[in-house]
Amino acid sequence: MSENRPAGYSDRLHNEDLAPLKKQTWNWYNIFAFWMSDVHSVGGYVFAGSLFALGLASWQVLLSLIVGICIVNVLCDLVAKPSQVAGVPYPVACRMSFGVWGANVPAIIRGLIAVAWYGIQTFLASSALTIVLLRFFPSLESLGHSSFMGLSHLGWLGFMIMWWLQALVFWHGMEAIKKFIDWAGPAVYVVMFLLAGWIVWKAGPSNISLNLGEVKYSGWESVGMMITAVALVVSYFSGPMLNFGDFSRYGESFKEVKRGNFWGLPVNFLAFSLVTVITTSGTIPVFGHMITDPIETVSKIDNTLAAVLGAFTFVTATIGINIVANFVSPAFDFSNVAPKHISFRTGGFIAAVGSIFITPWNLFNSPAVIHYTLDMLAAFIGPLFGILLVDFYLVRNQKVDVDALYSEKPGNTYWYENGINKKAVWALVPSVLVGVAITLSGVKVLADFNWFIGCGLGALAYHMLMKGYEVPQSNVAQSTT
Repeated sequence: MSENRPAGYSDRLHNEDLAPLKKQTWNWYNIFAFWMSDVHSVGGYVFAGSLFALGLASWQVLLSLIVGICIVNVLCDLVAKPSQVAGVPYPVACRMSFGVWGANVPAIIRGLIAVAWYGIQTFLASSALTIVLLRFFPSLESLGHSSFMGLSHLGWLGFMIMWWLQALVFWHGMEAIKKFIDWAGPAVYVVMFLLAGWIVWKAGPSNISLNLGEVKYSGWESVGMMITAVALVVSYFSGPMLNFGDFSRYGESFKEVKRGNFWGLPVNFLAFSLVTVITTSGTIPVFGHMITDPIETVSKIDNTLAAVLGAFTFVTATIGINIVANFVSPAFDFSNVAPKHISFRTGGFIAAVGSIFITPWNLFNSPAVIHYTLDMLAAFIGPLFGILLVDFYLVRNQKVDVDALYSEKPGNTYWYENGINKKAVWALVPSVLVGVAITLSGVKVLADFNWFIGCGLGALAYHMLMKGYEVPQSNVAQSTT
């Protein structure tokens, strides 16, 4: 592979997958479809429904949701720019702030987080798949009576089928992934609207409410809960938001990326949330109790074709989010560690294999573990996000020296002592520790804001440490305006 690298590029920093793109072909719809795949999942369904059960009036939830997703939209536009301009993935963009070798720190952090969530999402999708299998092969129910490592043999069958299907899509590369997500998101909408329509028809329009729980808060208490709801929305998207550069790099222009973000985030998430809450609300009169899991809802439909179609759709949806959020990210992240030996495909399969050994069903079945996982995730991701934005917009003045991203020559734009910007590490570590301490303290009211606290601390610390730093001008920088 080294013979194909441009002059001056180190083979320890470059391979075909990490190289800057020669052609950027994604338009606004491809970005829109990316976000549809990211939102339209079992996890997204449960999360959207949970917002309407916080004890707030429906209009307060909708307002909080709109504010939160608009913040996500702005942040995604900001983090998208360096990767779109340079045509490089997230771990390569991290070389600007952390140094060409130090970038492995944020890359490995994001990669390990993706491994855990890849396993959890695969497990969620496999639960839907088992519904399909049992409808066609009832005799498989006997496999559910024995287990291995905490998962039934039927569960293992579903999990490994899902694991294989996702690997198959991923193996064919980013072009295949783009084609998959281009139709997966809209397909889920069709079934979601049909499911919502059926629920409303069975329940009766008068029995549908946008409040999924008792309104418990008023006055300043309700304002506090609304702010918490906003924070939860931002935290939910913090993972794909951090490595969004892995996808914005394919955008044919920054304008197209921003347009795709607008339709894929505020518009799409609001529509999906409304359909979700209508469907969830209707389960009370139809089935006698509230069902927040869409897989359970479709499993109760007495029409086999409808139940199978619904389950298959949520399988497709979860494959979509898993690939875009938890497969592509570690593929680039682990490849960045040793580009000469680890390709995009190899990096992805390292994550896929690792997701089996963490036994994600045990993680997901423990509410306490999920609670700490979400808060810990925010504690690590927030500071990284703040550091990356301050470096690009304030330290670098939105300029990218593309060639220097792949050079280990001392004196180049992104070369620091030993290839690591220690100031970025010094800004990162204490900011993360604060978030970890908040999580372990059990103060939930603060833990809900871990992402914001970490982002602010990381950004402030990095800005102070880099004050007075003069960017080396060894190469001509490429303007991003």
